[in-house]
Amino acid sequence: MFSRLRNMFKVPDLRGKILFTIGIIAIYRLGSHVPVPGIDFEAVQSLTQAAERGGVLGFLNLFSGGALTRFAVFGLGIMPYITASIIIQLLQVVIPKLEQWRKEGAIGERKKTQTTRYLTMALAIMQSTGLAFVFHRGGQGFNVAGDLDLIPNFTVPRVLLIVLTMTAGTGLVMWLGELISQRGIGQGMSIIIFANVVSTIPAQGAAVRAEAGNFSFAIIIALSLALLAAIVFTEQGQRRIPVQYARRMVGRKMLSGQNTYIPLKVNQSGVIPIIFASSVLYFPVLLSNVVPWTGVRAWIDNNLVSPTSPVYITSYGIMIIAFAYFYTAIAFDPSQTADTIRKNGGYIPGYRPGRDTERYLSGVLNRITLPGALFLAFVALLPSVALVAFGVTQYPFAGTTLLIAVGVALETMKQIDSQLMMRNYEGFLR
Repeated sequence: MFSRLRNMFKVPDLRGKILFTIGIIAIYRLGSHVPVPGIDFEAVQSLTQAAERGGVLGFLNLFSGGALTRFAVFGLGIMPYITASIIIQLLQVVIPKLEQWRKEGAIGERKKTQTTRYLTMALAIMQSTGLAFVFHRGGQGFNVAGDLDLIPNFTVPRVLLIVLTMTAGTGLVMWLGELISQRGIGQGMSIIIFANVVSTIPAQGAAVRAEAGNFSFAIIIALSLALLAAIVFTEQGQRRIPVQYARRMVGRKMLSGQNTYIPLKVNQSGVIPIIFASSVLYFPVLLSNVVPWTGVRAWIDNNLVSPTSPVYITSYGIMIIAFAYFYTAIAFDPSQTADTIRKNGGYIPGYRPGRDTERYLSGVLNRITLPGALFLAFVALLPSVALVAFGVTQYPFAGTTLLIAVGVALETMKQIDSQLMMRNYEGFLR
């Protein structure tokens, strides 16, 4: 292990990428501790305690690395960019222009990236404005007790300054993530999310130990290790569909037939269904501060805010399963895959090219997506069960945290391994 770690820093190019990524993460963590102007710091402490109880506020705070409850410059974190990316991907099904961009290759990808950036800034303006009103009105909808007012001097210029600061912070975070993708190691946005979710684990772990005691804390650690092993097993699990290609003539050359496979992952959609389901639950909470009906506000506060509410648990789980199927259908198109296999002279043994292959791929995809979607729902709802079972107000080793950490770590290690093996060094993964 230590020899492989030394190998990472023996290669000058790889060493530069790793150090550059660490430097960008340090800059991001610094910005997540710099508060926006005009904030009541005593109220910030109450907001932090409210986030520890989980729910929608706890989830948003997880993805910002605690910057949201500090009302920092990077308080919105990467969530606007993630939401914008998911919206663009979902709109590819209904907007022909986006589908055309996807088929244009690198040029279309640049157009789609630029559109995602504009949508990110629009969402950042909307979310920062909504949060300013929410936290000025006592944190309604976020399970915050007491008369919380983070912005005591609530004037139009002050609100505009807060919105401008947080929106600019979101733009800077987006730029830092792209810098990591271009000049660092790993996928930039994923690395930032990884840094956010991992940074809160030590402090929250110590708080759980102090609140629940050593015995309960040991049980939580054991369950988390078992969950970690299950997440690694599921993330690596895949169904390999065999594909055979016949011998064919290309120009004057005869290409021999070959056997390959299509890897269909059990968890094809990753953590995206959890993120999107949480975003859907997040919008009613913000809208409850605008809707004048007291009954609607009370229903949302009682059912969509508390992570132990039966309505919250049921809605969250159903939406995760539905979005898992929906995103998998977008990410993998059986019709396009079957057509590509047919055009290249390939076939799946036992199935004719074309319509039969498409039906077979669709059936396999639906069957393997079900256990993956159920596992995602279990992982996301585990903190709600732990809050009730152990009587704690926070659960730092939540399934979502481990799922993101494991997924990003595996993908990053694969990139490092490819760099090492290109230079005849032994990698980490076997």
